[in-house]
Amino acid sequence: MVITTIPDGDSESDTLLIPNNEIPKDSFHLAYIIYFTLGAGYLIPWNAFITAVDYFSYLYPDASVDRVFAVVYMIVGLVSLLFIIAFAHKTNSFVRINVGYLLFLVALVAVPLMDSFYVKGRVGVYGGYYVTIGVVGLCGVADGLVQGGVVGNAGELPQRYMQAVVAGTAASGVLVSLLRVFTKAVYPQNTHGLRQSANLYFIVSIVVMLLNIIFYNVAHRLPVIKYYNNLKSQAVNEEKEQNGDITKKLWRSNLWDVVGAVKWYGSGILIIYVVTLSIFPGSVTEDVHSDLLKDWYPIILIAGYNVFDLIGKSLTPLYLIKNAKVAISASFGRLLFLPLFYVCLNGPNFFRTEIPVTVLTCLLGLTNGYFTCVLMILAPKTVQLQHAETAGIVLVLYLVVGLAIGSIVSWFWVL
Repeated sequence: MVITTIPDGDSESDTLLIPNNEIPKDSFHLAYIIYFTLGAGYLIPWNAFITAVDYFSYLYPDASVDRVFAVVYMIVGLVSLLFIIAFAHKTNSFVRINVGYLLFLVALVAVPLMDSFYVKGRVGVYGGYYVTIGVVGLCGVADGLVQGGVVGNAGELPQRYMQAVVAGTAASGVLVSLLRVFTKAVYPQNTHGLRQSANLYFIVSIVVMLLNIIFYNVAHRLPVIKYYNNLKSQAVNEEKEQNGDITKKLWRSNLWDVVGAVKWYGSGILIIYVVTLSIFPGSVTEDVHSDLLKDWYPIILIAGYNVFDLIGKSLTPLYLIKNAKVAISASFGRLLFLPLFYVCLNGPNFFRTEIPVTVLTCLLGLTNGYFTCVLMILAPKTVQLQHAETAGIVLVLYLVVGLAIGSIVSWFWVL
């Protein structure tokens, strides 16, 4: 079932042997914009929690908020994805994604409501902390449902839509970073100001989530998306004619074939996020300091990372590495960031200054964005169309495993 070649083009018919004039156009690039927004949407809850870290750290001074959030979110998301893969053949991605968006919405609404009626800006109300951790876990479940489904859907489409989703994830980070810069400049850095800032992050996230729900339920009505959905249906029906209805044994066989086809791509993605999460955001928000920039320093570093992550994820339409071995090797080459950042934290004084740390952080974002996008684009094209969704979900599993391992490894910076 595995296709050994990877398409070179970026047209709507990359993987299809049919005339171009039969393929509906993506009028006004609406489908691209929708998938870009969907990519931004499923990461914006995570970015909202991390960007509001000043407020959460103020409320709960005895907790390592960044790292706890990361561990809970990633591990719960991982378990959620395992269940989705196990039962993907019995469930509908349309339903899974809508349920995930609903859970996101509940979680995002819960935080400002709890702040208004229970925490009220008081320090040390650890009942609120444990509820917040629970809400972060709920977002992890929702992330598994939405991210697995959206990336899986994009895997069935031409590569520009996968690029849109991946670039959208970076755009969500940029959006929330800009909000943080705005609130830092406008609101006083006292209890009231930090509280207003955090509530603004969550209100904007709620608006984006509502927009995502509308966009997702509109997307499948677009002619270009309907066209590729019909192609998938035809491929599924042809496979049923050849192999009969999908049994548990056949599903497992197909799943292992898909895993075998994408395992090296997935390994590259996994190592990308092990490296990134072991450093970012924990080290750049807690472990580096600047006498010049003071508490602006972590904000600038996070913004720099997010901007360069977006730049990296936007470069593939200009140049896409088509040699999988090169892309995977480069992903493993990012392990060099670990000793480099260690030197910035513990080495000679020059390496602890703002310029080396900022340059390294921006390079971390740039390489994270570019190589993630390359591998996410290439991998689903190595399997047949009817298995591309499964390939996309498997890739997200590798990504979340990388995030989970990286978030645990990040603790070693403070041991």
